[in-house]
Amino acid sequence: MIQQIYPQVQHSYSYELNKDMHFAAAHFVPHEAAGKCQNIHGHTYFVNVTIGGDELDESGFLVNFQVLKKLVSGQFDHTLLNDHDQLFNEQNANDFPTTEVIARKIYELIQAHLDVLPNKPSCLQVFVRETPTSYVVYRPKQVRNHG
Repeated sequence: MIQQIYPQVQHSYSYELNKDMHFAAAHFVPHEAAGKCQNIHGHTYFVNVTIGGDELDESGFLVNFQVLKKLVSGQFDHTLLNDHDQLFNEQNANDFPTTEVIARKIYELIQAHLDVLPNKPSCLQVFVRETPTSYVVYRPKQVRNHG
């Protein structure tokens, strides 16, 4: 993993967890303005997820790192992102597999998992690097402090 300083998100939680992950995947952007990106091509995506919370679970974790890796890398590694019909489609620009949308969809997957945990942590930020020179940060508008 590339050692990276990520943009910081302000919060009032006692705990902040960051998990770095990566996955290799192909995609294409189904719009004429995407230029060459309309063609199937691949990237090694580097992802950092920031999670905050005030309570640890019965194992002493805010969130289990292995679960986060399974939710992201385990689902997307060595796939064509466009084939993930439950997340991406070719009809709505908000669901095209662009880096921006990928970051938001990763947030949604992770937050859906966090919402069922008794300690109720919150996903604060998702950082997705698509190339050495291009990345996106997604932060939800409202961070839910459950404490």
